[in-house]
Amino acid sequence: MATQTTQERPPEVQSVRESYPELAVTTGRPYVPARALNSDYPLIDSDPHFRRVLAYARTSDYTAASLFAAFPPSAMLLMERISPSEIGRGGFASIMRLSGGFGLISGFLLLYSRSQNRFYGFSENRREIERDMREMTDRVKRGEPLYGVSTMTEYMQGLASRQSRYSGVFLHVMPWFNFVNHNQHGVDTAKYYQNAEKELEAERTGR
Repeated sequence: MATQTTQERPPEVQSVRESYPELAVTTGRPYVPARALNSDYPLIDSDPHFRRVLAYARTSDYTAASLFAAFPPSAMLLMERISPSEIGRGGFASIMRLSGGFGLISGFLLLYSRSQNRFYGFSENRREIERDMREMTDRVKRGEPLYGVSTMTEYMQGLASRQSRYSGVFLHVMPWFNFVNHNQHGVDTAKYYQNAEKELEAERTGR
């Protein structure tokens, strides 16, 4: 039964090459699997899409990010009150805009990093594992590709994956995000199909 299900699986990423033969897959290119890193919790995705990272962020992530973003301008206001710079209203307004900008960027990166680390299994991710299983199982049951639709060939999808997988570990030095739908995420997707098969069987039998 498992073999039959595997053979009937739709592609994990729907590619436009099916409609445009001129965008055929580049042949002769070896597949480079994602390297498995040591982590305390299960891996969900070694290269999660930008939208998915933000969608899976917890309320605690937004709280921490908000506090972190508010720190630079708040610190400037406090220092101005303790030791006035006497540069005038116009000069201080520029400083506040700059510190506010730094705060927003740093707060966003903190939010993104906390959420992304759960995909990597670097921090507790039970909630994300359950949500991932639910989301992917529903896609299988609807007959949708697991990781969406891509306008890129399989080779270019692999190239994009190799450029951004585990990029979150270097986020504090060079922010690098994945905006590409591809099928190389470092996990065995058979679990989604098996779970969908169990649920469909349970629905058929009325359990």
